Amino acid sequence: MMTYRKELWFHLNKRRGLVNITEAVQEAVDECGIREGLVLVNAMNITSSVFINAVETGLHEDFEIWLEKLAPELPYEQYKHNTEKEHNADGHLKRSIMGREVVIAITGGKLDFGSWEEIFYYDFDGMRDKHVLIKIIGE
Repeated sequence: MMTYRKELWFHLNKRRGLVNITEAVQEAVDECGIREGLVLVNAMNITSSVFINAVETGLHEDFEIWLEKLAPELPYEQYKHNTEKEHNADGHLKRSIMGREVVIAITGGKLDFGSWEEIFYYDFDGMRDKHVLIKIIGE
């Protein structure tokens, strides 16, 4: 059994943003040489998420609208977590909704997806450095 670890770093210049990281994860699989196994992709910040879904602009806009209805950013005073220094309670809640990580099978050295599936990083409290862990195990 082999293992491989890699980090992807992000710095979004806005409060929220979505990044397709499928190619970067496949590159990590290519780099490690594991042909059969599993890859864990994990958001390493409590106000960001990694999830699998389709590449479709309307859907991505729908995520933003839906998440704002469920956990609106404003008014900041609605959340006990928010203080004079912190205004990211909504980011914590959005991450709980969208999830922390995904696990994908590796078959023949390729990410083994269903139809239309790709991997996304979603930052709910941007404008600072954050990262994603890629951990691969297999043979």
